[in-house]
Amino acid sequence: MKNYLNFENEVKELEAQLDNLKDPYNNEGISEVNTNEIALFEEKINKKLEAIYSDLNPWQITQVARHEDRPRAKYFIENLFDDFISLSGDRFYGEDKSVITGFAKFSNNSVLVIGQEKGENLEERLERNFGMMRPEGYRKSVRLMELANKFNIPIITFIDTPGAYPGVGAEERGQAEAIARSIESCMKLKVPNISIIIGEGGSGGAIALASASKVIMLENAIYSVISPEGCATILWRDPKKTLEAATAMKLTSKELIDLNIVDEIIDEPIGGAHRDREKTLENIRASIKKQLNYFENLNEEEIILQRKKKFLTIGRGRGFSSKSDISTGISLKTNNINNLFEKILRDKKILISAAVSIFVLLGLFYLL
Repeated sequence: MKNYLNFENEVKELEAQLDNLKDPYNNEGISEVNTNEIALFEEKINKKLEAIYSDLNPWQITQVARHEDRPRAKYFIENLFDDFISLSGDRFYGEDKSVITGFAKFSNNSVLVIGQEKGENLEERLERNFGMMRPEGYRKSVRLMELANKFNIPIITFIDTPGAYPGVGAEERGQAEAIARSIESCMKLKVPNISIIIGEGGSGGAIALASASKVIMLENAIYSVISPEGCATILWRDPKKTLEAATAMKLTSKELIDLNIVDEIIDEPIGGAHRDREKTLENIRASIKKQLNYFENLNEEEIILQRKKKFLTIGRGRGFSSKSDISTGISLKTNNINNLFEKILRDKKILISAAVSIFVLLGLFYLL
């Protein structure tokens, strides 16, 4: 049974009519399939989907990113890689089933694969905690990333989580420390790490594994510091203002690539990745190959410097020198330094004037 979003009602009606045409025995007096009419209906559905998906607002894109039928990390791992060997446990506490980890082959080359997994049905979603990782999940990922780094094996990560698990037990076991250590490990890697946001990239739960050499997003994925509902509740005290929140947060792939937060957008089939999983697989496979080829001729130092430059230049478009070299860090523009000195001098004059005024008033008070 297909699941439809609230803005896909017209498509739902058209596809219901198409199903009736393909099964003529449900209609009284009809015993033959009208292939011409079926072709016309399919074309009409494609045009309707194209019209809808070419003009989605940020909240609608968020709904697509959360779609129940959207392919998950497990699907990509099973179909993109060969000889996958699943590895479990963080060697401290236990196993976290919300993240799938292991070594595999991609184009006959060894890679480490990490995938945040939400689950395909309710039972599996409960088992995998809806993709919300606990501290042991991050520590397991760190353990394997360090192992991959030791043996010079590239890392590919699939991001799909509403955020890290905020439960009491997770906090008691050091959730914040585990996320921070995961970010640190990602940034210190001497091997390329490629993160692909396939659905939701929520908060620290996503950035813990997306501090990568290359951050890639599927066209209808989202990446944000908080969910639109959470943002609306905090800023407007109204969780229904999700459209305003999603628009203000700039969480879509097109907005994030303009801000240089993500490096590439992977196209999705018309109507979302769930409508043509094979096409989505092909697009992701081509992107991974391209990114791995990019790092093929870079040495360890160049890989680290590339990652360093990527994150240090985010949000530095104004007020910092664009010519600054990654080996020397980021420098302030001369005019901004001059402005800073002028402000200090101006504030100093104000303070001196205020002090003189106070002494004069005290003197007058003493004389009186």
